[in-house]
Amino acid sequence: MRKHWIDNLRWVTVLLVLFYHVIYFYNNKGVFGGIGGFGDYPEHPQYQDIVMYVLYPWFMPLLFLLAGIGARYALQKKSAKEWFKARTRKLLVPGTIGLFVLHWMTGYFNTVVAARGGVFDGMPGVVKYAVMAISGIGPLWFIQVLWILCLVLLLVRALDKKDRFWTWCGKANIVWIILLGVLFWVGEQTLVRNPRAESLDGLWNLYKPLFYLIPFLLGYFVFSHDEVQEKLRQAWIPLVCCAAVAGIVLIVTTFGQDNTSPRYLGSPLNCLYGWLACLALMAWFQAKFDRTGKFAAYMTKSSFGLYIVHYLVVASLGYMMKTYTTLPPAVMYLILAVAVFTLSPLLYELLRRIPVVRWCVFGEKGTRKGTA
Repeated sequence: MRKHWIDNLRWVTVLLVLFYHVIYFYNNKGVFGGIGGFGDYPEHPQYQDIVMYVLYPWFMPLLFLLAGIGARYALQKKSAKEWFKARTRKLLVPGTIGLFVLHWMTGYFNTVVAARGGVFDGMPGVVKYAVMAISGIGPLWFIQVLWILCLVLLLVRALDKKDRFWTWCGKANIVWIILLGVLFWVGEQTLVRNPRAESLDGLWNLYKPLFYLIPFLLGYFVFSHDEVQEKLRQAWIPLVCCAAVAGIVLIVTTFGQDNTSPRYLGSPLNCLYGWLACLALMAWFQAKFDRTGKFAAYMTKSSFGLYIVHYLVVASLGYMMKTYTTLPPAVMYLILAVAVFTLSPLLYELLRRIPVVRWCVFGEKGTRKGTA
């Protein structure tokens, strides 16, 4: 029986990622990427940036956690070879070949924004194209890391062929489930606190593979158990309340800081809020949203594609408005928000109907009905 709460939580989280990027693109808190805000902090607080503080601590860890649960379910139906082959097509193809088919356009705007123009002057066309393609990774880091974690999972499974560790994890009670947040904190400590310029430190802090390995494996070994999910569901109200309190305290005490810096992410309060939010949302969606409908079914099938294409809309339109218009900030936010939630689905529906492009950009083969 399909667990609709997992599908619903996944696509809702993806939509929140889209909204996050609208706010993030114009932030003035020093967060890397985007084009910058409409004045320096603290003279111009930009309280809309609170969205970043609310979402960033948990939404990507939650997606990895849900991916871990999904991996467990899939490997109960498919052989490891079949599963990894499907994961490679769905993740690695869009995260590599897709860069040269679609995301070079995103890379153009990312590069121009970062270099403030003139970066391509005198550059040969082939080199320019390659630079734009690599610079277009953007949110695709998620699927690149997820593919690597799928490979790691196969190695871990080989050490526990009789599923003894998975069985033992299913005995966790609600106290131990909450205490697993310590691992969340441990994962954040793997970031480079003082990244060196002109090194790979910044790239490591962006991809955070060791950190994201933790929720992915927890999803596979712990939260794929029906018994563990039921214990969460029963505690959904106190979990939601505790997460809300932790989030409010975090925002009130840290607003204005770069909420993506290693020091911020590794703070106990950020980790507490991030972990409680992951637990609370899983519990809440089990209790209240374990059902589906036409819209939910469409979003379940399409959210991956929306994630893949949405940042092209954000980067291109966001850059053009900030650079070439004098629109009020509120109007820019409104236009960009409406655009990302309307043009992204249209772009996805267009691209998925082109056979070769569908495979390159979304890792899909055949028609929608035949898509894995």
